[in-house]
Amino acid sequence: MRKSLFALAAAAATLLVAGAAQAQSANYAIDPTHTFASFEISHFGAAVNRGRFDKKEGTVQLDKAGKTGKAEVTFDMTSINTGTAAFDKHLQSADLFDAAKHPTMKFVSSKFVFNGDKVASVEGQLTLLGKTGPVTLKANQFNCYDSPMLKREVCGGDFEATIDRTQWGMNYGVEWGFPKNVRLVVQIEAVKQ
Repeated sequence: MRKSLFALAAAAATLLVAGAAQAQSANYAIDPTHTFASFEISHFGAAVNRGRFDKKEGTVQLDKAGKTGKAEVTFDMTSINTGTAAFDKHLQSADLFDAAKHPTMKFVSSKFVFNGDKVASVEGQLTLLGKTGPVTLKANQFNCYDSPMLKREVCGGDFEATIDRTQWGMNYGVEWGFPKNVRLVVQIEAVKQ
């Protein structure tokens, strides 16, 4: 009888701990005014072409105590902005991002890697041009703070990755010497809901 009571008490304690850990998980909405995704690619070794996606949306689920997280962020390919309209149009063409056929790019993650209390990297899947492949975004910095303006918690960071664009079928210019590797830089802030 004593063993049964002990087992029941242990099971109840386990459920309470699991419930408390679950309660630490919070949902955050991407703040589009503090979230930017940009790309960089060398132009014949002379300069670096840069651009960004102006329209984006997404959600983040973060459990700081349990050191887990999930994220889903979608970028509108028609919102490419390099500062040059003709270049934007070419990037949106079938040669590169093919925005008519593939109007969005999406990053989905269910694995956050922590270093202490800070997110060190986010491992996920990038869908681009209808193909999905793994990408790990390394955190250059990460922090959560209480926003004095929003009166809510905000979490965010500065992340980067280098990808081989040909893995997603973006081969334009490789035969002329354009590099396959593209640097992605993502600054993201998300507001606790």
